[in-house]
Amino acid sequence: MSKAAAVLLVAALLGLVSASRADQGTATYYNVYTPSACYGFQDQGTMIAAASDALWDNGAACGRMYTVSCAGGTNATPNPCKGGQVTVKIVDRCPSPGCQATLDLSQQAFDTIGNLDAGKILINYNQV
Repeated sequence: MSKAAAVLLVAALLGLVSASRADQGTATYYNVYTPSACYGFQDQGTMIAAASDALWDNGAACGRMYTVSCAGGTNATPNPCKGGQVTVKIVDRCPSPGCQATLDLSQQAFDTIGNLDAGKILINYNQV
């Protein structure tokens, strides 16, 4: 096997390992970013998210970064995914009860990977 082929094989295998480690969940979006449970009235930008109870970890989730990609729709909205991925910072807690997703993304972050008309999408996510 040539050196180039070996490098390509290793890269492909690493990609599979990375994809297999992704957690799966759902994402919704919100558009009022302050105050947040983690940072009060400090502006944290727009590539942010609120964590569900499953990720909140008694507030330890504050500041954690997640890479998120759309995996499909949860309803009949055509073309729920745009492709690609987005990295978001946890700045808030998705209110419980009533939280409808694993990650409640900022509107801008959701729009990067999904169709806003879908409202809720299936996601793959990894902590960075």
